[in-house]
Amino acid sequence: MTFENCEASINLASLSEEIETRLVANNYRGMKTMSSAIKSGSYLRAAQLIHHAEGKILIGTGFPVNGSFETDGPAGAIALYRAIEAIGGAPILVCEAPLCSLLSKDFNTHEIKINEDGEKQAQEALSQYQPALVISIERPGQSSDGRYYNMRGVDISEHCADYDSFISLATCPTIAIGDGGNEIGMGNITEALEQLDIRSASTGCDELLLADISNWAAHGLVALLSAIRGQDILADWDNKAILQMLSEGGSVDGVTGENTLTEDGVDSDVTQQLVANLRELSGF
Repeated sequence: MTFENCEASINLASLSEEIETRLVANNYRGMKTMSSAIKSGSYLRAAQLIHHAEGKILIGTGFPVNGSFETDGPAGAIALYRAIEAIGGAPILVCEAPLCSLLSKDFNTHEIKINEDGEKQAQEALSQYQPALVISIERPGQSSDGRYYNMRGVDISEHCADYDSFISLATCPTIAIGDGGNEIGMGNITEALEQLDIRSASTGCDELLLADISNWAAHGLVALLSAIRGQDILADWDNKAILQMLSEGGSVDGVTGENTLTEDGVDSDVTQQLVANLRELSGF
């Protein structure tokens, strides 16, 4: 994609550090503790990857819970999708059923299948789309034994399609977002994750972004992108409307397991205020 040069009126490195600090401040699942294992500036580096990407951008999301999917992940993926569209890019959401059927009504999607050859699916999709960037947000990541586990250590492999192979086989840059340690990308900080009581994921990436809630990381990333471009991309974000759409499609809160307009037990209004704060930080 072609971009106009935008002069940032704020210090982007400082903004990135501030966002990185704020987004793990609650330390719900130890991500504040883990953040020291990541080189400062991760959000800025990831935003620059999006800013400079010329071609399609794949965004994998969807964490299976009770036969459905979490609200955390898809909402953030939609935020990234809209942001990439707003700057002239070509995003594609990658997920399995039933989430893919829901999202395909309003977004360009690519469905991945459970219990099919993950590497083959990834190779075919990567060959088809020739992406300039591959992103993962709140996707379960394979553990060292090749299985998938939730935060309680329960094996959920029978409910997970393989998106890890999209990240590991991609020849373009990769970004991954997680909030607990069992998501794609966490292979970057395997040693640090030994401090947590979790079956950690072993799949790594180029840029790993941590947050207390993965959706928040997406908003932080869009805030950096807004500052880079001088474009108020988060201006029209309506968190409750997005959660309502997901809820009508059967989503559940990943912490409570209930069909509510919440993200990991946190009310939608908290995220909406976070977005307002991020907009202000990024100069809008």
